[in-house]
Amino acid sequence: MTNAHRHKSGSQPWLHQKGTEIQPFGTVRQLPIGLSYEARMYACQRLNHLLADTQMLYALYKKHHWLMRGATFHQLHLLLDQHASAQLAVVDALAERVQSLGGVAVGDPRHAAEITSVPRPPDGVEEVPAMLSRLLEAHETILVNARDAAHRLAELGDDGSNDLLVSEVIRGGEAQAWFLAEHLVETPLVRLLPDAEPEAAPIRA
Repeated sequence: MTNAHRHKSGSQPWLHQKGTEIQPFGTVRQLPIGLSYEARMYACQRLNHLLADTQMLYALYKKHHWLMRGATFHQLHLLLDQHASAQLAVVDALAERVQSLGGVAVGDPRHAAEITSVPRPPDGVEEVPAMLSRLLEAHETILVNARDAAHRLAELGDDGSNDLLVSEVIRGGEAQAWFLAEHLVETPLVRLLPDAEPEAAPIRA
């Protein structure tokens, strides 16, 4: 089929197209949003770092959701999936914020893996407490960076990025860390005091 015939038919997709990169990663376009180039460039750098870390946290949640086991399997299987869904929403919010500032969001997981601060887990299965601890450490890494970024972006007048970091990344991350940490507290259902005898149930006629 000739190109002229394909164009005339109008229904044939133009496949295997190649193009040039029209905006390199690490650059920002000029947008009329009342923020300086320097503020937008700095914001995109910090947000992309957090975006990469959050993509890794999301992946960790899904990995541990699949690999969870033991007596608390059902509860943690569901909880980790809920947390993963919430982190995926944060990923989208961070990426869209970068784009709204004129930048280029980290979209390829391989690229995110190159710049993340979250350590790579083993390919196999860890014990349940170790998996939960790994998630907590990833949360703390993100929270430390998010607090510093929010403070610095507020100084630069980027209230939108500051609000996103405080309301979604920090507050949401703190809540998820709380839920996870409570699963690492050893709390037996019953504990007898030393030399204590359990009370006998009253005998009813």
